[in-house]
Amino acid sequence: MIGKVSFVVLVVLAGGATIITFDPPSSARSTSSIQHAHPIRPVSPARPVRPPQPAGIARPPTPARPPTAGRLPTAAQLPTGPRSPSPDRPPTGGAGPTSAGTEHGAHAPIVIAHRGASAFRPEHTLLAYEVAIQKGTDYIEPDLVSTKDHVLVVRHENELSATTDVGAHPEFADRGTTKIINGTRVTGWFTEDFTFEELRTLRARERFPRRRPGSSAYDGQARIPTLEEVVQLAQKHGVGVYPEIKYSSYFASIGLPIEEPLLEILRRHGWDDACDPVLIQSFETGNLKRLNSLTRLRLIQLIGSGNGLPYDLTKSGDPRTCGDLLAPDGLRQIAGYADGIGVTSARVVPIGPDGRSQPATSLIEDAHRQGLLVHVSTIREENGKLPADYRLGNPAARSYSRAAGNVKGWLERLFRLHVDGVLADNPGSARAIRDRLYPGR
Repeated sequence: MIGKVSFVVLVVLAGGATIITFDPPSSARSTSSIQHAHPIRPVSPARPVRPPQPAGIARPPTPARPPTAGRLPTAAQLPTGPRSPSPDRPPTGGAGPTSAGTEHGAHAPIVIAHRGASAFRPEHTLLAYEVAIQKGTDYIEPDLVSTKDHVLVVRHENELSATTDVGAHPEFADRGTTKIINGTRVTGWFTEDFTFEELRTLRARERFPRRRPGSSAYDGQARIPTLEEVVQLAQKHGVGVYPEIKYSSYFASIGLPIEEPLLEILRRHGWDDACDPVLIQSFETGNLKRLNSLTRLRLIQLIGSGNGLPYDLTKSGDPRTCGDLLAPDGLRQIAGYADGIGVTSARVVPIGPDGRSQPATSLIEDAHRQGLLVHVSTIREENGKLPADYRLGNPAARSYSRAAGNVKGWLERLFRLHVDGVLADNPGSARAIRDRLYPGR
């Protein structure tokens, strides 16, 4: 059924082609409406077409899109054609350039608030997300774990002691235990051993109080939020969400899978298509391949910093390394089920033995050839988290590692390499540099 009619005009100029869409007035604009004219992205030779929804999987009707506050994430990164797990499908317009020499900077990269504005408020709290929105982020990042009663809540890991006051609750003392999580032995208190109502009695605290005393001043002020609350906050303020599925294999093994509730919550709020401001990320591969057949939302394959593998590949005995996944053939395979990759900045600009940055690798160009977006993490302002050639101050000072370095210079270098997005603890700095390099985009 056609809800409204849009008029599309193709304007051909000397610099390329531009699509301008005119929508009639509406009392509630879609959260995915393109509000500006955007240059047509070049066709990617490796961007395949996703097949129709598989038989037997019922896609619920999309509800009416909620209105927003008028500031949506840039539509520059939205793909013009969906992907498919079938490598022999013909390509469609994708997110990357047709060759390494193609200018990829025609569209402004996105800014993703890493765990919220985690440089200023305890991570993964509504306080942190609200500050991130105030500082101009395009997306907020909630990491997802499950409670005992299968409510999706936002924590970087399912163990609670590092970021909550659970240890100060004597009524939960007997919940402490030791588990094997994705092959690693972990001792503490775990979200899956608490009901949602029990978890709501806890309060968040700063993970790094010595490094971030200003943030620790907000200890005890915020509860653990649900994914639903984060989505509602994002839509209220017109920003996107960048959820990460944590420990997919583990939660599935205990009967609390993350993927289906995640899709259901997003659909309930009108987000279920590639043009919506949502990117779902995971370090595992099997769940992203399954999601590829269940949703048109964009998917990001995360790759760790070491030579290991995603846990599900390690568990299956796959001999490949992360380096293999980031080689051209590995990227070609990722492009069959995902829209982009998320890597540490050292994958793009290696760090030498002296701690200084080295010449950039070919990863961005290689990924763009396959139509993949490249998002880098994590941009932090402290000297100790920057390459040595971007640090400021006296190295002999006790506070040197915690002092702010030349993060603006570091961001500028990454943006000039044409990354498609950055995850930053201070999204305000990233937004300022992005807007200076990409004015009006």
